[in-house]
Amino acid sequence: MTGTLGLLRFMLRRERVGLPWWLLGATLLVLVQSTQSQNLYGTPEELANLRRTIGGNTAVIAMSGPTRLLDSIGGEVMFEIFAFTAIVVALMTMFLVGRHTRADEEAGRAELMRSARVGRHAPLAAALALAGLADLSAGLLVFAATYGTGLPIGGSALAGAAVAAVGVTFAALTAVAAQLFENTRAVYGAVAFVLGAAYALRAVGDAGNGALSWLSPIGWGQRTFPYAGDRWWPLLLPLTTSALLVVLAAALLARRDFGAGLVPSRAGRATASPALGNAFGLAWRLQRPALVGWVAGLMLLGAAYGSVGNSIEQYVEDNPEIAQFLAGGAQSVVDSYLALTVSLSALIASAYGVTSVLRLRVEETSGRAEPVLATRTSRLVWLASHTVVALAGSALAMLAIGTGEGLAYALTVSDLGQVPRLIGVAFAYLPAVWLIIAVTVLAVGWLPEAAAPIAWTTVGYCAVVGLFADSFDLPGWTQRASPFAQTPRVPLDTLTVAPLLIIGMIAAASAVTGYAGLRRRDFGR
Repeated sequence: MTGTLGLLRFMLRRERVGLPWWLLGATLLVLVQSTQSQNLYGTPEELANLRRTIGGNTAVIAMSGPTRLLDSIGGEVMFEIFAFTAIVVALMTMFLVGRHTRADEEAGRAELMRSARVGRHAPLAAALALAGLADLSAGLLVFAATYGTGLPIGGSALAGAAVAAVGVTFAALTAVAAQLFENTRAVYGAVAFVLGAAYALRAVGDAGNGALSWLSPIGWGQRTFPYAGDRWWPLLLPLTTSALLVVLAAALLARRDFGAGLVPSRAGRATASPALGNAFGLAWRLQRPALVGWVAGLMLLGAAYGSVGNSIEQYVEDNPEIAQFLAGGAQSVVDSYLALTVSLSALIASAYGVTSVLRLRVEETSGRAEPVLATRTSRLVWLASHTVVALAGSALAMLAIGTGEGLAYALTVSDLGQVPRLIGVAFAYLPAVWLIIAVTVLAVGWLPEAAAPIAWTTVGYCAVVGLFADSFDLPGWTQRASPFAQTPRVPLDTLTVAPLLIIGMIAAASAVTGYAGLRRRDFGR
């Protein structure tokens, strides 16, 4: 354990820019939800109407949580937002532990650190300590956001502790995965699979008799029932599980070779596929696994949204305050709901596009792009290969959104014609998604070191003005600056081609300008 504190200070310095944004995102989710829920359901009658409407909707319960939380306004806040906040914190800790363990070994940084007076277990201990501090900070911020908006102190403390406990569990799970697999992508893929399974088990359990929810770390956190019973004892489950996983990670670390994983990588083919003979085939091969995961997740999200479409009209009748969040107000309730959910899903699809384009920067800084460019592959072809994958992948993601939501909605209203209709609705938002991708290409070309912050700030900006412009009373120009605000809100509004063409031309100009920057600057800086 020699050198653990020094490594922890070093890791905190490395995360001084990125970690606060994760914590801010989780805090804003809770803060905005708590404020809005208390404004919408401030009386017992309004809360009773909500329980009556949601209590019989299996899809809403599967998306959110157990209906017992709806016994109080604080519980309603946790019903709406706990699972999503827990996912954000779990992803935060997954990236923290993975980046400072397996990723450092891959990049060679761990070997440099180990050459100093650093014990074998010190990097793992420091990474877990960093994740623990991050989870503690997230829990305190959740407590501050809920208690600061007027919710009871006991439930607020329990809500913060439950969120932190979920994060600790996935930090320990990532530590185990880092010993099993010898590349970072496999570590993140395994932990993300467990996270998805945890959400699915909780969803099926809450929609059923609740038994399966006890197999999910997210379910453990929700079953503390903040503001609706305040049960502290379920926190023993994530804490005990985390302790066992940390012990297992330490034992596996002692058994494996440095730089290797206990699960060996599968041997590749003796000869490369003909598709790998060009840059486009290589880009597709590198990004294919991530695209499959995004498409599957977005299709499931669309299906969850579509399954609620048939009951949204009754929901708004019972809770008329909800109409202010729909573009068309109380009129055309279903179309307003469909426009809102597809636009939200399009924002998530744009996040996929950003990660896909930023793979360019990863390949460049890691040195893997140099052998490619040492061949007859030009910078233009190399840039175009990853950009085309991002554009085509985002189109496939929008297809999945429209298909999932259309199919689920069609089954509830017995009208299969809704499937092509909602696929068309989804594709109407594709130019806005492509513009965010093009802005990322522009940043990679001219400001490569700041490309990731610029891209994610763009996505965050569009999300904030799209969701909270009215709640925060933002000026009108801030909302008009988002490409999603310039996109016709189909199916509520009539589809007009002109705005989509303008957005598309701006995207094309941004991508071309990005190539001009990549051509002029030093490669790898």
